[in-house]
Amino acid sequence: MDLPILIINFKAYGEAAGRRSLDIAKAAERVARELGVNIAVAPGHLELALVAQSVEIPVYAQGADAESPGARTAHVAVDNVKEAGASGLILNHSEAPLRLNDLAGLIARARGVGLDVVACAPDPRTSLAAAALGPHAVAVEPPELIGTGRAVSRYRPEAIVETVELVRRHFPEVAVITGAGIESGEDVEAALRLGTKGVLLASAAVKAKDHYAKILELAKPLAGR
Repeated sequence: MDLPILIINFKAYGEAAGRRSLDIAKAAERVARELGVNIAVAPGHLELALVAQSVEIPVYAQGADAESPGARTAHVAVDNVKEAGASGLILNHSEAPLRLNDLAGLIARARGVGLDVVACAPDPRTSLAAAALGPHAVAVEPPELIGTGRAVSRYRPEAIVETVELVRRHFPEVAVITGAGIESGEDVEAALRLGTKGVLLASAAVKAKDHYAKILELAKPLAGR
């Protein structure tokens, strides 16, 4: 995983459904090239292969809940995510939480097939527990701030600082990123100043009227770092 990084989660927003996902992904790719920064996009499962085939920036899956393919109707297997063209995987988002035991198995499988892994966690202590499972990065995201426009870097900076300190002390090989309520370039800049290696965000970019302009604003703080 190249750092620092901006990860844009498309969630299940209508603005990113079907071929609309390409508009956002291509805007992100344009910004990444112009600024020379790392941007990854995480489309929905239905759009994953389409986006992965259409852009050269990293494409992450929003989740998986099965370690291997098989007779698992409606489940998403790690191997199939890889086959669809993903280069990374987001796990344990507060909107799709996993039991710690399941998370451990999914992280191991994902790393085994060569996927970058971002494990989300709601607080510093859970972030430390997630880091112990060996992801490439943990994303601390207080759930009460997700989608509110109240950026974690402004409203809960202590959560970021404590997570960075804990993970850096015990698992220095695991990067810390953050998310929840990130709306502006200033929010991203604040998160980086607090010691993170990037941000995970969604609605600020996906729901923007001008995807390119908004992603450019959000990504500028990463330039030169």
